[in-house]
Amino acid sequence: MINMERIFKELDELKFELPSWAFSDAGTRFAVFHEEGAARNVFERIEDAALVHRLTGCCPSVALHIPWDKVENWEELREFAEEKGLKIGAINPNLFQDPDYKYGSLTNPSEKIRKKAIAHVMECVDIAEKTGSKVISLWLADGTDYPGQDDFRSRKKRLEESLRYIYENMPADMYLLIEYKFFEPAFYHTDIPDWGMSYLLSEKLGERALVLVDLGHHPQGTNIEYIVATLLSEKKLGGFHLNNRKYADDDLTIASINPYEVFLIFKEIVFAKRDPELSDSAKKVVLMFDQAHITKPKILAMIQSVLIAQELFTKALLIDENRLREAQKNYDVVEAEEILLDAFRTDVRPILREYRRQKGLPEDPLRVFREEDYMEKRRRERR
Repeated sequence: MINMERIFKELDELKFELPSWAFSDAGTRFAVFHEEGAARNVFERIEDAALVHRLTGCCPSVALHIPWDKVENWEELREFAEEKGLKIGAINPNLFQDPDYKYGSLTNPSEKIRKKAIAHVMECVDIAEKTGSKVISLWLADGTDYPGQDDFRSRKKRLEESLRYIYENMPADMYLLIEYKFFEPAFYHTDIPDWGMSYLLSEKLGERALVLVDLGHHPQGTNIEYIVATLLSEKKLGGFHLNNRKYADDDLTIASINPYEVFLIFKEIVFAKRDPELSDSAKKVVLMFDQAHITKPKILAMIQSVLIAQELFTKALLIDENRLREAQKNYDVVEAEEILLDAFRTDVRPILREYRRQKGLPEDPLRVFREEDYMEKRRRERR
């Protein structure tokens, strides 16, 4: 018997953060493809994110990328977002496009370049304060392409010193999320290649330094749900970049390749939220999308992503935890797996339609977006 009251209550707590950059023109390594009506500046990106939130009801914040979203007046941007029903989420520094960072940013052998990189992150801290954000989300492209290019231990020391300065000069209520990536753009070694390195750095820094898990940033075959469970148990999971990948960091729509994996990841979050010892830290985990909508219309793709994530999270809510624990206790491997599969195979769309109806939201946000021709309105406004 499905406990609808409990599921609806847990769905009320489920919130996603939208990335501003997902609403503007993006490209592959070979070209940038233009979508007519796509957002041209941060104000239009926030408008599009607000539309997604209005149709889905579960995306109240938008992450910014600096300098892509840079403006002269941050108070004005904050007020604009609030007028649209949003708050500013994580601030993402850009330490991978400036030519000075060819050989690294926070790990660069040049003290001058390291100071430049640190100054940019501190600029983002200042922006976070002005916009009301409490999160700095940091990803580095730092690494080397060839053996002997630089000394591993020296780079690690420079990285720790740079991060220490940033952490100690952040406000006491601000969090630093440290992302990792197995490879690319560096192809011999990456300075923060996996969750272990992110954890090591965050543990050295302190309680406000946490690990950010991007679902596409792992070697093939990695058991991401185990990583998530481990970080949750250590209260060191800060957030996600939700996406999917087929070969490497493809930034595909969440669950488009491996929906069962995402379901199992959400299962770990659901169980941690229900654990009295882990509940507080688990509820603070930021679920942010980070996807590249190249061939899909951008707003439509983001609505689709939110709905898919919401469906898989709802499936995870259906897992009979007591039965699962009993099966595990009795070494009943088949029963334990069947309990997970029962939840995963359940069609939760009727549950979500009823949930949205009770919240005064469109029961089918994708259909409403198409029928009301929001994209044509955008094209006319932004022609």
